[in-house]
Amino acid sequence: MTPILTAFKHSPDRGQGLARDMRVRWALEELGVAYDVHLLSFEEMKQPAHLARHPFGQIPTYEDGEIVLFESGAIVLHLAEQHLGLLPDDASARMRAITWMFAALNTVEPPIVERSMAWVLEREQPWYAQRLVMLDERVRRLLGELSARLGDAPWLDGDFSAGDLLMVSVLLRLQSSGIVDEYPVLAAYIARATERPAYQRAFAAQLAVFQNQ
Repeated sequence: MTPILTAFKHSPDRGQGLARDMRVRWALEELGVAYDVHLLSFEEMKQPAHLARHPFGQIPTYEDGEIVLFESGAIVLHLAEQHLGLLPDDASARMRAITWMFAALNTVEPPIVERSMAWVLEREQPWYAQRLVMLDERVRRLLGELSARLGDAPWLDGDFSAGDLLMVSVLLRLQSSGIVDEYPVLAAYIARATERPAYQRAFAAQLAVFQNQ
């Protein structure tokens, strides 16, 4: 049976690759796993059929036989553990790669998402400019620390891993802000990752949904 991934039928990003199904698409392409995509409207995401897959009515979900998963990080981890290519064989290196997965989603992504949501929900408010300064400071501190850790290495820890895949997916959420350009090490890191053929295939696949609408 071919695994099924759910994704937005009408994504707010209009195919920029920022929706979280992109992370799973990328992982599947890196691993060479064939998959089908089930596109859902916002209304369908809140219906019982989808809520049975995802209790919070979001995307992505992943179904493979009796396995039904939600949360992009959990899905990527499952795929990386089931197939060779995104986690090292060495036990210590494997756990370091998994640690970077958690760091991307738990440490780096939250302030980036908070910054994005402030623009969406608060930009007309009188306090927005002052709040943005604080949010940008938090993001820049994390980017500086991440840049220093990466240094001259091509990837976070050894070869490209699921940790890099998720970290780059998170950093791409800043692409319209120009902030990452202040950190040449991270800009080059993102460029290396997004030049990978698997990323290009995944990006083209999700973009095609919107070009065909």
